Amino acid sequence: MISILAEQIGKSYQHIHALENVSFQVGKGELFGFIGPDGSGKTTLFRILTTLIVPDSGSVTVENLDVLKEYKKLRTMLGYMPGKFSLYPDLTVEENLEFYASIFDTTIQENYHLIRDIYVQIEPFKNRLAGKLSGGMKQKLALSCAMIHKPTVLVLDEPTTGVDAVSRVEFWEMLKKLKSEGVTIVVSTPYMEEAGLCDRVALMQFGKIMKIAPPQQVIDEYRRNLFSVKAENTYKLIEDLQRFPETGSAFPFGQSVHFTPKSPAFFPQMLIDFLLQNDHQNPDVHSIEPGIEDCFMELMTESPDAGDLSKI
Repeated sequence: MISILAEQIGKSYQHIHALENVSFQVGKGELFGFIGPDGSGKTTLFRILTTLIVPDSGSVTVENLDVLKEYKKLRTMLGYMPGKFSLYPDLTVEENLEFYASIFDTTIQENYHLIRDIYVQIEPFKNRLAGKLSGGMKQKLALSCAMIHKPTVLVLDEPTTGVDAVSRVEFWEMLKKLKSEGVTIVVSTPYMEEAGLCDRVALMQFGKIMKIAPPQQVIDEYRRNLFSVKAENTYKLIEDLQRFPETGSAFPFGQSVHFTPKSPAFFPQMLIDFLLQNDHQNPDVHSIEPGIEDCFMELMTESPDAGDLSKI
């Protein structure tokens, strides 16, 4: 059963194409992720899904309701958590929750069971002003407010941005529980490691969807040989890799560089010898398994809009 169906969505701001012919569908009770960097079109897409802005072209239905023609009815079925904290900072935790419950003609008591596992973590601070909460507590309050009216579809725009690692893990555990209760969840994130927690992901860039698949399938379809390369001077390492004749791509990943060769006949000693000749001490080159981010970067290099990303 389909919960969300989008066909050929387009949206532009003057001369900037925020979305170009975006099509996808989300199943009922699915945890569907949109993965991509800032500016890829995720927020614009979510605002269309939640009836806040109108697309220039294409059509969208959510729970079989047209986002343009039936937006009033649809809004009662949606829970939306925008990327920027948008609750009232001068109201307390409890006052914010009561306010959002009243908008949908319900009460905290009536639907407390929906948010209990989330709200119990911030309930000891119910009299604290929302603006005084930590990042993780703000996100838990925002999720509680988005859930208090028992939505069937939950739309979350980068809900863990700026949140500490522990709170991020807790937040995703909450999403898994909501999914198990039949809530359809659409979430965007710039964190590639969170992609593996979704049922399916859509990789986005330049207002387009490059690929839609389960996370493991995305990884399994990675076609290149991938190596981790380390040396003492990472900046010089990247510069030298740009000059190495066998370099297909070289992207910094933390303290290492993820390197793909042009030829399948490449073997690590070729690169080690090259780096030693260029004054790198004890370079380390070894084969690794790709992650979602490696797959994303590969798709980027194949995109006609991406330019020459192999020389970052």
